[in-house]
Amino acid sequence: MDIALFEQYESNVRGYIRSFPKIFDTATSATIVDVDGVRYIDFFGGAGSLNYGHNHPLVNQALINYIQRNGISNALDKATVAKHDFIESFQNTILKPRGMDYKIQFVGPTGTNGVETALKLARKKKQRSNVIAFTNAYHGHTLGALAVTGNEFYHDDYYGVPLNVTKMPFDNYFDNDKGMDSMDMLRHYMEDNSSGYDLPAAIIVESIQGEGGINVASVKWLQKLDKLCKDLDILLIMDDIQVGNGRTGDFFSFERAGIKPDIITLSKSIGTGLPMSIVLMKPEVDVWEPGEHTGTFRGNSHAFVAGTAVMELWKNDDFSHSIRAKGKQVEETFKSLQKEFPKYITDVRGLGMIWGLESLVEGFCNEVSYQAFQRGLIMETAGADDQVLKFLAPLVISETELEEGFAILREAVAAAVEKLEKEKA
Repeated sequence: MDIALFEQYESNVRGYIRSFPKIFDTATSATIVDVDGVRYIDFFGGAGSLNYGHNHPLVNQALINYIQRNGISNALDKATVAKHDFIESFQNTILKPRGMDYKIQFVGPTGTNGVETALKLARKKKQRSNVIAFTNAYHGHTLGALAVTGNEFYHDDYYGVPLNVTKMPFDNYFDNDKGMDSMDMLRHYMEDNSSGYDLPAAIIVESIQGEGGINVASVKWLQKLDKLCKDLDILLIMDDIQVGNGRTGDFFSFERAGIKPDIITLSKSIGTGLPMSIVLMKPEVDVWEPGEHTGTFRGNSHAFVAGTAVMELWKNDDFSHSIRAKGKQVEETFKSLQKEFPKYITDVRGLGMIWGLESLVEGFCNEVSYQAFQRGLIMETAGADDQVLKFLAPLVISETELEEGFAILREAVAAAVEKLEKEKA
């Protein structure tokens, strides 16, 4: 097989293939193998879509059984056994134990479809058009979702997407020593009749900004945001597409703040890597007319089957405990690297199993990613300037895979430092 085929026939828009230029063939847990038999430890995790790993046995067996009995594959929004089992399992395993009363809307098939749906629903419910989003936010690439996405790389004046969206600073956007709290600022704007800010229909937020650079909102900030929305009759939309599904240790990333958003978007790992996107809404927010918002691929039964299978992992606290324990190992390893290379690693931040190494040295993180890939580790960068190395490995990664990945990462960081030092000399 020749990788040049992709350059010849696939659109110039392709991205990850440029960072990881191999033809991959098989994968299990957090290990990927290319067509030449070369193994790679996966610290990328399908950009958060593979929290349950590659080819989890529960998923594979459930899909095999379903396909062998000729289970229906796509039924749009008709009732099927696969959808019934997913709804029942998700309600009984995830929502009810957390005291969460939400209706489920199946949208399809990607996260940006979920965001589009949430924005449209919020505007319909409140009969207001403005929406507030945050600096460094990432919500998707279709036009509505792009309007609430911060990174200017994805924007173009011709798209015309910024209309009816106001951007505000995320938590810790300002230096802490300046004593500025962006949520206090937002409340001041909203309560000042001469500020020029229209009351929005909704505020959309990620509790941890993944693509934005692993920016973790504090519990206090999230609780202030929740109270602001309640006080001023604004819907709170939580985008949990990348950092939900157990990434922080809890199933939902915002559980640590004790809040219950009006609307929640989930995708990526909710289908264990198969295309699936859902919107959770409080019953009083569900103001849709039948058929008012549709999509052909909102009934992916194979994703329902896969998503139901992994609910088994959430029936006790063992999985959460393992995520937190592994996350502690990641934190300790990253902080030891920061201590060893303080000129190149300026910050370590994260929660659970999402972590970032930040560097203010231009090109450092991209060089580390390159060096890691040469040694058998797949790890991407994040942030507006690719200034953060991003850990997003499958939550089921084994201790052996984790330690092997750490060893490669240490080598890659040292190699990147050595190269950049030589270039400076």
